[in-house]
Amino acid sequence: MSDLIQELVFSFQRLDWLSLVDLLLVTAIFFLLMRLLRGTQAVVLLRGMVLLVLAVALLTSLLPLPAFSYLFRTTLPALLIAVPVIFAPEIRRALERLGRAGDVFVSSSEPAQVDRIVGALCTATQRLADARRGALIVIERDVKLDEYQETGVQLDARLTPELLLQIFYINTPLHDGAALLRGDRVAAAACVMPLSASGTLSRSPERQMGLRHRAALGISEVSDAVVIVVSEETGSISVAHNGRMIRRLDQSRLRNILMAFYRPRAPRWIPVWFERLSARARPARRGR
Repeated sequence: MSDLIQELVFSFQRLDWLSLVDLLLVTAIFFLLMRLLRGTQAVVLLRGMVLLVLAVALLTSLLPLPAFSYLFRTTLPALLIAVPVIFAPEIRRALERLGRAGDVFVSSSEPAQVDRIVGALCTATQRLADARRGALIVIERDVKLDEYQETGVQLDARLTPELLLQIFYINTPLHDGAALLRGDRVAAAACVMPLSASGTLSRSPERQMGLRHRAALGISEVSDAVVIVVSEETGSISVAHNGRMIRRLDQSRLRNILMAFYRPRAPRWIPVWFERLSARARPARRGR
């Protein structure tokens, strides 16, 4: 530990304005890369890899582990080569996003627009449930679902209850698959979604949940999308998010859930862990 402190002190003593410019350039490059990858599925994987590398580097610098250090030094180049292969789709989309840097995208919705979207979804979902028509509606949020949109039929149509009812009408070309919503528009229909492999549905006491529910859980596990599912067998309404599913929803409960997801999120200046720690400390102070 003392050797590490001495090395840090020695590095700070040699710091000059040119070294500061060098550090700022490297920091700016990493910042731009993170901005380009933001909103993709690669962020969590990249964060885990960075934390793993930092933990291993700290461990090898603090403790005399020659064999482990040799293994880390020999596998690090292979890891750096594997990164472009693992993140190839995200790098391609990031470069495309960089090419469209001049485009303006408005992510926030007006309250009247939110009421119209939620009302259209609730009306269409209830009518589909009453008619026992299966449906799978994926609502895109921060993580872009372009790769899944490309598997379906491109629509880019204004969201209305009649449009959703027509998409999921029995034996129509678009009813088999998911309808992808982006903002107040139906971006595509008949989209293929990944199936969940977590085994949550197989452990359920009820066996009425089929491929639509597995697809709803699957896309919710790999993104932050909110998914509405209507069972064709029972007519029950379910909502999937973050790998979890809420079942047997009526129209009022569905509206409350959708309004909670569509509600604009204020910028967070305090970390979540600090808010939770403060909330736990307040009852303890009151007890004293």
